[in-house]
Amino acid sequence: MTDQPISLVPLPQGYADWLSELKTRIHSAQQRAALAVNRELVLLYWQIGRDILARQTEQGWGAKVIERLAHDLHTAFPQMKGFSRANLMYMRAFAQAWPSEEFVQQPVGQLPWGHNLVLLSKLKSADERQWYAAKAIEHNWSRNVLVMQIETRLRERSGAAVTNFAQRLPQPQSDLARESLKDPYRFDFLGLTDEAQEREIENALVRHVTEFLLELGAGFAFVGRQVLLDVGGEEFFIDLLFYHLKLRCYVVIELKAGKFKPEHLGQLGFYLTAVDRQVKSEQDAPTIGLLLCKSQNKVVAEYALGDKTQPMGVAEYKLIESLPAELQTSLPSIEQIEAELQGVGEAPPSTHPS
Repeated sequence: MTDQPISLVPLPQGYADWLSELKTRIHSAQQRAALAVNRELVLLYWQIGRDILARQTEQGWGAKVIERLAHDLHTAFPQMKGFSRANLMYMRAFAQAWPSEEFVQQPVGQLPWGHNLVLLSKLKSADERQWYAAKAIEHNWSRNVLVMQIETRLRERSGAAVTNFAQRLPQPQSDLARESLKDPYRFDFLGLTDEAQEREIENALVRHVTEFLLELGAGFAFVGRQVLLDVGGEEFFIDLLFYHLKLRCYVVIELKAGKFKPEHLGQLGFYLTAVDRQVKSEQDAPTIGLLLCKSQNKVVAEYALGDKTQPMGVAEYKLIESLPAELQTSLPSIEQIEAELQGVGEAPPSTHPS
């Protein structure tokens, strides 16, 4: 009698649920192990950097010591690739940036070393590094996304749109809504010139919806473009409709390929009313409107929003690169040490796009 194939063996009751639970526990254990390895590696690099910094400060050791140390550590640990002169310089800078070992309890202590290299090389202040580190953890950014968010000045743009949310939405939703909008929005990934018209921009945004969602920020889900609304037997079309998962509300986005005019808010308000009455459910929060225009006078926008009873915001969009060039430090470029850090035991960076 031959053994029955394992795939045909009848499963006992509850086996499938138990197997699913085991898979979840195993994945969780793998993630915890990877995070623990990463924390130990980052702590080790910080300790090495602290020792280098102390000896150079207190005993006057010169920069040549780092080069000699890189050689000796490579000789002692040939299988490890993280002890180049360039990486040792980053370890020193890391210890200088975070003088206390308490950093391990902060967001930077939870990020892979590659993410910390980005923070050190592209940002000057501890506040900026902490802000971007916290966002990277909150939104599970890969290193490439972290670089992009820093280079496009996300911190400076977040919450910068002119809105009436403080007056029209309850706390804490008003704060979250305000932080969910930016000014300006960067659409240079579309490859369009400043002469592009509204429909052309709208079409391009839909074609590049992944990049568009990344620029909008975490929480936005695309519902549709040119969304039809039937009001009193007449047809109206919303440029772009989104749903915000954290705010639990619809977001109407209207594009204007020109300067902001107060009358634009009348059309936007009409769409908000229609969505509230025809689309949103009782569980949804009031619909929010965002008017994106080529340029705006913030004072005019503030005045125009002053008497509006619906939650709205006004922000600019930029079709071509308009933000300052990335910050540079005196540290070696990340590219100089990128290859050697592959497979050194750090937790693999996430590839989540948000």
